[in-house]
Order: sequence, then structure tokens, then C-alpha cells
Amino acid sequence: MARKVTKIGVLTSGGDSPGMNACIRAVVRTGIYNGLEVFGIMRGYSGMVEDDIVPMTTRSVANIIQRGGTILKTARCMEFLEYEGRKKAYDNLTKRGIDGLVIIGGDGSFRGAQTFSNEFDIPCIGLPGTIDKDIAGTDFTIGFDTAVNTAVEAIDKIRDTADAHDRMFIIEVMGRDAGYIALHSGVATGAENILIPEKKTDINHLIQSLLEKEKRKKLVNLIIVAEGEEFGGANELSKIIKGQIPSLEVRVCILGHIQRGGSPTCMDRLIASRMGYHAVECLVEGKHNVFVGIVNNKMNYTPINEAVKKKQRINEEWMKIVKILAT
Repeated sequence: MARKVTKIGVLTSGGDSPGMNACIRAVVRTGIYNGLEVFGIMRGYSGMVEDDIVPMTTRSVANIIQRGGTILKTARCMEFLEYEGRKKAYDNLTKRGIDGLVIIGGDGSFRGAQTFSNEFDIPCIGLPGTIDKDIAGTDFTIGFDTAVNTAVEAIDKIRDTADAHDRMFIIEVMGRDAGYIALHSGVATGAENILIPEKKTDINHLIQSLLEKEKRKKLVNLIIVAEGEEFGGANELSKIIKGQIPSLEVRVCILGHIQRGGSPTCMDRLIASRMGYHAVECLVEGKHNVFVGIVNNKMNYTPINEAVKKKQRINEEWMKIVKILAT
């Protein structure tokens, strides 16, 4: 029988994403409702190592559901990669009696949680806080919907000026290893080409399609590029295209970190609240060391050691849709 959890810590780790605050709020209030003491761990695993841990009440999370970023802050922690750092973190949890953790972050954060839990027998629950939507075992990640909507709004505005000047724009969105933001925002804005890390780009085919469009006087073209695409992003791709088609007027726009910030959408607030609630329920019920996701609108629980091994794969149907709709 799983031991009873009485005090839990919650932290945000890795890149920030809109909706993290909504998730923190849900964890704190659900924990207190269940009679648990809840502690906020500042700056991710760094707070565990440096003993920057604070008690939280329902008032600690008042008026934060609409805020982007994370009130607990987030940071990378090199010291946590070493056993000595993790032992220091464990000692800091032990002296407060913290016997369960909720980690809001990406797959790197989950790998840290898996190692820590295996070494020190601390139950951990992982929640997918990442704009990249690249974690298998969930249809949604906290922050993805907001990031895509931010990108769509920006791209729509860029199309207006592209149309006014008959120009081609190459727009770079976030996604070092995953192309979901590029794919979804590109389809939603009618982009003519979408380049993502998961699919090898046929540059010759791209050049030929642009030449064909130039012949039929289709001068307004949007190319959406994920930052991790094989040619190195929008600037490098622009150089290649200009070298092949000097007559094209090409402009580059890199959206950057605006995709991480801003008030979370209704979707992100809802899934963050739902996931946060179920994370605490898992700890209370003895369902430990799992990653909590949502699949087909139902809660889905994946062992953390499996979640860190898998990546969310892009459905081939999406690429067919892109090809057909961009003609």
C-alpha cells in the first residue's frame, strides 16, 4: 500500500509557458482542500538545491490565473544534474517533511524528476508545461494554445503588409525540436509553405514552387519556419531563396519570445486547472511517478519513465493537408 502523502511541493521548471500560474493555483488549492500542506519551490530545481522553499496558502495564488509566466519563477540548474546537488535538494525537502512533488515543465524536467524519485523515493507527478506540444501522452500541453494564437495574430498582421507590397515573408516561430507551433499557425493563417524539424525540406522543390507562383503573378507568399528547421531558421533560408530567385522581394520576421508571454487563453487556463487538480488527486490516491495528460478529453496517466522516452509525433495527415491547401 502506498504511503500517505501529507506535504507537497510544487515547482515550475524549464521554459515558461502561459497557464503555469493557473496550474500552480490548482495544485495549491486542491492540496489544501485535501488537508495537505503545500510549499512553493522557487526557480525550479534550483530552489530545491538552494533551499528557496516557501509555504503557500489559498491567498498565495489569488488573482494569478490570468497572468502569464510563473510566480514561482523558473531556471536551469546544473547542480541538480549531479548526485551531490540532488542529495542537497532531498535534505531540504526532508527537513520540512515534504513527501511529494508536482513538477510543471517539459521532458527535461521530467527526466530530472525520474532520477530524483528513483534515488530518494520521493513520489513525483509531472504536468506538461511547454509551448512546444512535444510530449507524448497528451493532446494538449500547458501554453501551446496561447503560443499558437499569439503567432497567428502576428502572422495575420504580417500578411496584410505582405499583400500591400507584393512581398514574400519568411516568419520564424519557436520550436527548436518540434514543429507544432509552425504547423498549426501556418495552417491557420494560410501559409504557402511550412518548414519543420521533423520533416526534411526539399529545397529544390521549394524553389520550383516559388518560381511557378512567380510566373502566375502570385507574389504574396508566407513561409512559416520553425527555429530548429534544418537550414537554421528564417535568416539562412532567406539567403538561399534570394540566391536562387534574386527578383523576389523577401522579408524576414522572427517572432521570438512574444510566443512565451501574455495572458493564457481560456483553453490553457482550463487544461492547466484540470491537470493541476488531478496531479494532487494522484498523490492523495497513491498513484505516484506518473505524467498527467489529457487524451480524447479524458485524463491519461503515463509512467514518467515512459513519458521521457517518447516524443509527440506529427500526424502525416497534417502534412497532406498543408500540401493541398497551400496550392
